[in-house]
Amino acid sequence: MDTGFKFQVRWDGRVVVGVTKVSALKRSTEVIEHREGGDPSTSRKSPGLTKFQPIVLKRGVTHDPEFENWANLVHQSGALLGAEVSLKNFRKDIEIELLNEAGQMVSRYRVHRCWPSEYTALPDLDANAIDVSVEQIILENEGWERDTSVVEPQEK
Repeated sequence: MDTGFKFQVRWDGRVVVGVTKVSALKRSTEVIEHREGGDPSTSRKSPGLTKFQPIVLKRGVTHDPEFENWANLVHQSGALLGAEVSLKNFRKDIEIELLNEAGQMVSRYRVHRCWPSEYTALPDLDANAIDVSVEQIILENEGWERDTSVVEPQEK
């Protein structure tokens, strides 16, 4: 019995090959406590700044250069002075699509203005380990939303 989630990640209009893990989409809003002038014994609570947690994408090391290419837009080693970052292209919107057992999309989240803050090309290498080599990218973002245009697919 297959109990794993089916999903895919897209950016630049294409599915990113081999992504096996996506961290949770999480946001938190800080709590601002204050008192009204005439009520010194009771505090009130209001919402403050909302923060969106970074998203971690993992996949087995492949020949597909998408993670590395995007990370290089943020910092290109060996580039000419002032050309290390591509200010025009380093931010991307991504989509995370959840699929049912038949491979039909059942939900999609759009994540806005992402950029890689960390890239791991190779994990720690250990000749005695039985793990698969995993490539990882951590994406900062400025928010996400569920795409409400995606409707429940008809069962076949």
